[in-house]
Amino acid sequence: MPGQKQDVSDTHRTMQVVNHITSLIENGSLQPGDKIPPEREFARALKISRASLRTGIGYLAAMGVMKVRHGVGTFVAEGPAQFGKSSFSLMGALHGFQPWQMFEARVILESNLAALAAERGREEHHTALAEEVAEMYAAVDAPSEYLIHDVLFHRIIAQASGNPILAALMETITSAMYEKRRKTAERSRDLRESAEMHREIYRAIRTRKPEEARSAMEQHLRMAETAQGLERPASKQNGQGVAKRRNSPHKTTSA
Repeated sequence: MPGQKQDVSDTHRTMQVVNHITSLIENGSLQPGDKIPPEREFARALKISRASLRTGIGYLAAMGVMKVRHGVGTFVAEGPAQFGKSSFSLMGALHGFQPWQMFEARVILESNLAALAAERGREEHHTALAEEVAEMYAAVDAPSEYLIHDVLFHRIIAQASGNPILAALMETITSAMYEKRRKTAERSRDLRESAEMHREIYRAIRTRKPEEARSAMEQHLRMAETAQGLERPASKQNGQGVAKRRNSPHKTTSA
């Protein structure tokens, strides 16, 4: 189908950008803090459109590899964004980490990060969160773009918590889950409910209500887990006796 061919082509161009920048980092051509070439120049060098370049950079920004400073440029992120993602992935393969276990870890970490953000967050964090919520509402009909702002929203909360160790642990887990989230986000049909839940989390943090922030984050993640249809043992289903949660076309899949 023409639409499917277009999607494959777009994905290929996005990964072309991701792979190119990744190789420059791996061979040392790009160092932490370095600024990448201007958009027009970089797109011409890669022989792709500027739109495809922006998507690729957005992907890398969501993964914590790049840092976009509006009006200044795009830079390679400084400092370790996560604890050994490759080692974490290897441990997962060796010990059989399950998606539901990863999500359970996310719920425990992020609900408490949200509470800490409500206690410790500064005005700059509140402003950044508000901007990401606005971007999510603007992208409810563009799942891939929505996911980028979703990831950035959660990252800002981790930063606002004031605990870089917990933030790094969260980054490792969410980065390991990103590819699956990207694929499920592409199948999302209605992200407005998800955007509204993010707005509630933001409001609780801005008004410095830790318990409300914790509760709103946990509710959001539990709903996202259900929407993504993650499998878990029946004993873990709160007595429901259901070994598999089925995905509904009307549910949101981003978190």
